Amino acid sequence: MTYNLLRAAGALTSPFHTKATTATLRSHLVQIPARIARSARRITLHLPHNWPWRQPWRHLFDTVHDPPAPA
Repeated sequence: MTYNLLRAAGALTSPFHTKATTATLRSHLVQIPARIARSARRITLHLPHNWPWRQPWRHLFDTVHDPPAPA
């Protein structure tokens, strides 16, 4: 199940991550160097500005958390 979820995440992220190995996906998308902050009951994830996988990770996050399309 983990393998399938990583493959789906890689396919949603970028063409490079679509063909990446499981270890690469784990090191680029799962083990992220972020700082968690809480304010007003909201959790914020602060990613480093110079992190090379920031844009693919943000694209994956935005794709997964988009609001549903109206029917």
